[in-house]
Amino acid sequence: MKFLMMIYVDDSLLEALPAGEFDTRMRGCLAHADELRGQGQLHDSQQLEPASTARSVRVRGERTQITDGPFAETKEYLAGFNLIEAADMDEAMRMALEFPWARTGCIELRPIRDMDAVRQRVGAAG
Repeated sequence: MKFLMMIYVDDSLLEALPAGEFDTRMRGCLAHADELRGQGQLHDSQQLEPASTARSVRVRGERTQITDGPFAETKEYLAGFNLIEAADMDEAMRMALEFPWARTGCIELRPIRDMDAVRQRVGAAG
């Protein structure tokens, strides 16, 4: 069985960390991810850009609603994901509109952070 591990953070707690502590924790996280990957237990890992960069699309009848940032009614839940490549957010939104799930739920798009750049920034070997 495969699982998507959604990691939620509290920015106010991250900002309260002592100087350098975030990078120390990130190096530890990346080292553990490398260990799990070596054991064949980690297939892919990505860090998402902040929620403020997201857009959501809903289609109800003939009405399309696009919302900046994450938004999900409590009756909606995460059911899966597609990892796509698009030139920009507009192209990604066009792609999202092609999926039927915008009509029965919500499709949230969020840019993926460049993990190689993060590794380099925090000094984690890969």
